[in-house]
Amino acid sequence: MYVIESLKNSDKPVFSLEITPPERGRSIKGIFDTIDMLKEFNPNFINVTYHQQMVVYEEGNGVIKKIPKRKNVGTVGICSAIHHKYRIETVPHIICGGFSKYDTEDALIDFYFLGIENLMVIRGDPRPGEKEFKPEKDGYRYAFQLVKQINDMNHGKYLEDLENANPTNFCIGVAGYPEKHFEAPNMEQDILNLKNKVDQGADYIVTQMCFDVNKYKEFVKKARAVGITVPIIPGIKPFTRKRQLTTLPTDFHISFPNDLVKEILKAKSKEAIRETGIEYTVSICKELIDFGVPGLHFYSLGRGKDVRDVVKEIF
Repeated sequence: MYVIESLKNSDKPVFSLEITPPERGRSIKGIFDTIDMLKEFNPNFINVTYHQQMVVYEEGNGVIKKIPKRKNVGTVGICSAIHHKYRIETVPHIICGGFSKYDTEDALIDFYFLGIENLMVIRGDPRPGEKEFKPEKDGYRYAFQLVKQINDMNHGKYLEDLENANPTNFCIGVAGYPEKHFEAPNMEQDILNLKNKVDQGADYIVTQMCFDVNKYKEFVKKARAVGITVPIIPGIKPFTRKRQLTTLPTDFHISFPNDLVKEILKAKSKEAIRETGIEYTVSICKELIDFGVPGLHFYSLGRGKDVRDVVKEIF
């Protein structure tokens, strides 16, 4: 089922989560363990991330070789395995980085043939080890360009002028940033960038993790003010460890409300920190539900138990 149909047809907020493929050489068992912990809550869909590969250069026998290395692999395979084992809708990430528009079309055709109907479309991070995002030759710098290509294919328009080409049928999700994307000059411009993605064909929005309900509400208000009408799902990350006070702002360019920070700093043990963080996460989820959100999207980051301890209190 299309994600947008789940959002529109459900009489209560939908529950979804995001997982990351295992590192190369590791088993899929960890992902199955996470889903086993959460399947009783009937997740409507599961996003599976995809990341750019690192490129290294090695010299041997006087020849320099370009060697691609990808830490996390198997996005499409994991989507297929989850759907086969659990019959849960899966949503692979498709990114701009590392692909030309021709590579993208080939990947989209494969998704279409596999029966994958939902995509999460993002620009993606810079290549590992690089500070600045650099598009491929004949690739895209911005997510709205990728959304447009997918939407064009949904209308039977391919890169070549094909006669009687079959249209695809993808439902398109995109990312939103309640605290603005770190590269945007200001929030107003970031909201306009988001509107451009919706205007090009996005069906719904999932936000970056947000720990402040008021920031989410203000983000929705600003989005609606510029004409964005699609569902906006807040992203949730359970807070469970003190070091998240520094790692999450560094890695994801987000901030924490002062009341949470003060409570975490007062906690005297790891157990107390976790209990405080889970209670806080449950409280903001309940407040978001009262506000009328279409769903709650949980970033598991390999910690299914944390998500379970929150979800069991609200679903």
